[in-house]
Amino acid sequence: MSKVLKINKSAEDGVRELLKFLLESGKVKEVFTLKKINSNNVVSYSLITRAEMIKDAVPLFPLMPANAGKLLSSLTLKNPLSEPIAVVVKPCELRAFVELVKIKQGSLENFLFISSTCPGVYPLDMEVNGDLSKKLLEYWDTVKKGKIIPDIRPTCNGCEHFLPYTADMVVSLIGKNTDKECEIFLTTNKGEKFAEGIGKLVEGELETQEIESLRNERKIEKKKLFDEIKIEKFGLSGLIETFGKCIGCHGCSHICPICYCILCTFESCTHELEPSAYESEIEKKGGMRIPPNTVFYHIGRLAHIGISCVGCGMCTDVCPVNIPISTIFLKVSEEVQDVFNYIPGKNIEEEIPLVKYDKEELTEVED
Repeated sequence: MSKVLKINKSAEDGVRELLKFLLESGKVKEVFTLKKINSNNVVSYSLITRAEMIKDAVPLFPLMPANAGKLLSSLTLKNPLSEPIAVVVKPCELRAFVELVKIKQGSLENFLFISSTCPGVYPLDMEVNGDLSKKLLEYWDTVKKGKIIPDIRPTCNGCEHFLPYTADMVVSLIGKNTDKECEIFLTTNKGEKFAEGIGKLVEGELETQEIESLRNERKIEKKKLFDEIKIEKFGLSGLIETFGKCIGCHGCSHICPICYCILCTFESCTHELEPSAYESEIEKKGGMRIPPNTVFYHIGRLAHIGISCVGCGMCTDVCPVNIPISTIFLKVSEEVQDVFNYIPGKNIEEEIPLVKYDKEELTEVED
């Protein structure tokens, strides 16, 4: 059983009330959350320092304009925070930040993490095309029923890790009447301490029948996703057909919360072909694809970040040629993670398998 803060307002209004309380009471110096930046439902992650500006915050808005894990890393890369900040992030964003902290790309110090039982987010093009506003009523109605939401990111449909593992406070959304009540589970001592003074606490269970039912539905949806791409039958021809469409923009690596290199090897002179290499290929084959090495780029990135991939779906969202990168990465990453019994971002104390040596690992090798 966990302690639960109940606020007799809608889920979004309840979280706003909590954030305003944290600022006004001086318990936090700033709030990091999604905020409306105009009247057309365009939102952006923002740092808020004045309590009166919380009215424009939309902490539970079903959009991920960037993976917040990458943004929190940039805030704390050089130095930890000097004063407490409350952040409202989705479970995969929190998991991504935890993975980055493990490889010294940020610090968890002075953060109060607020997350939710995540219903998923819509693709970015829905906001760009102005279609997202039409979907919001259907979104929250489906959340109340605890069902999979139509048209959200494919990887959200197949995500089984939609309960945050390391948050201090968790807003319960799945299967709840989000129009009339806000239940915030205080899952750590820090969460309880920061909530002191805002209202009366009760006890409750975060894991519900609705949560388990949705988890099972998502397992089925994930299998459908994987079956559609048929990655087991890819072979070289499948890789070329899929990643051959790549135009070499590298948007997937730039937006990925796990890719952290200041200079990616694939954007360095190491992978620039000399004119003689072009001439040799053209002479041998009668022609060549420009840009070259797109398949190698994606395989290299998968080998680099696969063990820590959290399946957020940002890479597919920004791909201009609609390669299902996130589904492919999720499938391959889960295979690798299962070998090491590792869930990225679940436990801050657990080292990333590829940065430690265990002589007992992989002792059984098939012929």
